[in-house]
Amino acid sequence: MFRLKARRTLAAALAVAATLLLPAGGVVAQDQKLEVAVFAGGCFWCIESDFDKVPGVVETVSGYAGGAKETATYNQVGAGGTGHLEAVKITYDANKITYEKMLHLFWRSIDPTDAGGQFCDRGSSYATAVFAANEEQQKLATASKQALESAKTLKAPIVTPVLAGANFYPAETYHQDYHTKNPYRYKFYRFSCGRDARVKNLWGDDAWGGQGHS
Repeated sequence: MFRLKARRTLAAALAVAATLLLPAGGVVAQDQKLEVAVFAGGCFWCIESDFDKVPGVVETVSGYAGGAKETATYNQVGAGGTGHLEAVKITYDANKITYEKMLHLFWRSIDPTDAGGQFCDRGSSYATAVFAANEEQQKLATASKQALESAKTLKAPIVTPVLAGANFYPAETYHQDYHTKNPYRYKFYRFSCGRDARVKNLWGDDAWGGQGHS
């Protein structure tokens, strides 16, 4: 009787332990092939929001890239002179979404014909860019840009550069997940900045890759 109770107790304990080890939702995640894309598309709140809903995206981090200085803060970048752009570091599962698809969505989330910023945000820190992490990304991003240019989908020239990978500095905590922490302020900003109206005007039904936005 004692051994039977002991076995039942052990089995119950193992069941509880197994439950605690499961990820949220109670499903064990499959093997992931994690890769990183870094895109500058104007306000990092918006690019972060757009990619957070993309299937296969694991994490988005707002930050600064492309500058010469070894550190970057919002005030430094906003004041100008550092060379950094507001950017988003996107970790994604390459088994679920390709880098080519990430590029496809990025182009259609921005105005790549604007060299002076994005929408209501003006200045060099709001310029657009693709930061390629390696030669393969450089090749794919360049081909993606050339395909857009050849298709002549947009009336004006595409000015978004494809740049070699640069150091990435995460932005301050209050900038991370801003669209979920401050949804009303975020939505008001996005609407009043004219981002969605311009993207829709440029890309039509293909805006945001046809996936909508938030």
